[in-house]
Amino acid sequence: MAPSAPEPVHGHGMFQESWWLDAVAPGGWSEVAVQRNGQTVARLPFVVRGPRRMRVLTQPPLTPFLGPWTARRPGAKPIGALGNEMELLAELEAGLPAAGAFRQSFAPNVLGVLPFIWAGYRAEVRYTYRLEDLTSEQALWDGLGANIRGHVRKARKSGVTVRSDLGLDLFHHVLSGTFERQGIRPPDRALLGRIEAVCAPRGARSILFACDASERVHAVAYVVWDRSSAYYLLSGADPALRASGAQSLLLWEAILRSREVTSTFDFEGSMLVPVERFFRDFGGRQTPYLHVSRARRSAKAALALRAGYGRLVNTVKRTINAKNTIYGSCE
Repeated sequence: MAPSAPEPVHGHGMFQESWWLDAVAPGGWSEVAVQRNGQTVARLPFVVRGPRRMRVLTQPPLTPFLGPWTARRPGAKPIGALGNEMELLAELEAGLPAAGAFRQSFAPNVLGVLPFIWAGYRAEVRYTYRLEDLTSEQALWDGLGANIRGHVRKARKSGVTVRSDLGLDLFHHVLSGTFERQGIRPPDRALLGRIEAVCAPRGARSILFACDASERVHAVAYVVWDRSSAYYLLSGADPALRASGAQSLLLWEAILRSREVTSTFDFEGSMLVPVERFFRDFGGRQTPYLHVSRARRSAKAALALRAGYGRLVNTVKRTINAKNTIYGSCE
């Protein structure tokens, strides 16, 4: 029997919940809230990073969306509901603590952010891909690109199967190799352990491994969900086994298993060209969401300098990795 996905207390999903925030940012998150008649009718969680003079209000790691939540007034007409929402958003923004900058990706169902824009914030459109109806497996299969269907068939024919019993340590080992080959620091094992500790008892996650008959792990994926959506949170693969089609099979299996617990599958989008193309070929709808930000003039220069240094370091690492790959292939 499939696990029962947790019902989100707040309307924008599991990433708003205190148990999730405690796991990904223990002791490091706070929120601003609006009360009406003793009830919370709006809230905006955030994580505080940086020293006091350069404090940034942002979102935790491995949390694709955050942003505000506002309660819907029962029975309100559309014009009244919109007016109430605008009022609550303005109160949330006004209640945020002083900081050098604010940066968050709001959930896709939070597109009305005029009170933030009026207060001097910038709203940048970004995209994820979503399968919004998981009812029919045949319809999902028909919606796949021909290349994805070919990869899935190839992987199955070669004996690759999907397992969920190999544990977090092996998952982190494969995932770390993927990140390190790109010159990027992998997610901390302790962070993954905290996510596992809160999601597993709630039946809100699946750890998947694509393995062959020799028990080689070709690809891994970590999917989390609530009753509204599943999220393709983390994935990795062995580049030496990339031609097997296992990544496509693994993602297809993740979608099928998500059908048992939720109604939407979010690929937790990417603006990177090759990743976007891979996700698009699974037939999802291109779905906009807003990255909302603001920075004081003094903070803009420091943040730009920090971002530029980070890009330089990653470029150097990738160059070194590329040279090592070339040299290694000549040995």
